[in-house]
Amino acid sequence: MAENVARLFPEEIDPAAEARALALNEGARIAEALIFASADPVEESDIAKRMPEGVDAREALNLLREHYSGRGINLARVNRKWMFRTAADLSWLLSREQTDQRKLSRAAIETLAIIAYHQPVTRAEIEDIRGVAISKGTLDVLLETGWVRLRGRRKAPGRPVTYGTTDTFLLHFGLEQISDLPGLDELKSAGLFDGQLPKGFGVPRPRDDAALGEDEEPLEAGAVDLFDDSAIVVAEETEEITVEIEVSSSEPPEGAGD
Repeated sequence: MAENVARLFPEEIDPAAEARALALNEGARIAEALIFASADPVEESDIAKRMPEGVDAREALNLLREHYSGRGINLARVNRKWMFRTAADLSWLLSREQTDQRKLSRAAIETLAIIAYHQPVTRAEIEDIRGVAISKGTLDVLLETGWVRLRGRRKAPGRPVTYGTTDTFLLHFGLEQISDLPGLDELKSAGLFDGQLPKGFGVPRPRDDAALGEDEEPLEAGAVDLFDDSAIVVAEETEEITVEIEVSSSEPPEGAGD
């Protein structure tokens, strides 16, 4: 009996809630069109400018990401930019993949970590944190991987180049944004710190703002570090760590589409 009454008198729909849901769905459709049509990842701020009145871009994008979860392509966010990517478990169907093994010295690993957590940072500041000089080759290797970039110049004597990480760094290490790097508590729980830490020891909160800081100025074309001692050979640790980097081409597998 109660079920029959429920069918005769369905629960009233809140017009305001229904209008908001329709606007949110429309916002998700707009975001989908913008991202699909763009050859490059789309800034979240650019998507927000096209949203219907009253619709939050992040909410619409999260709705769209949920819609694509478990499908052949997924919506991914990297450093406040959005893009469609082939689902990880299906990428082998669409591209030829090869693994390029590059040997990174311990100095390079430490330098990469310092840049990630302390950016924007100069070569002299990296050396001050590590407590040892670094060779030009170490930074060259990190630049070649595409994980590190030249940001600008420090407004200081000599105008040294500042370094920062890239979106490629975030993609390779599975991070949406640089602040997703582990903090001190997470590093401790992973067993990376043994024994008593010095008083006041802490891990900086990483940031990688695209805009230059107050103490930075833009790079000129073909910029290099004015203190680049490329002719000087600096002794560094020689221990090497193998890092596997997947390089994918856009070519379909043989026989595809025949």
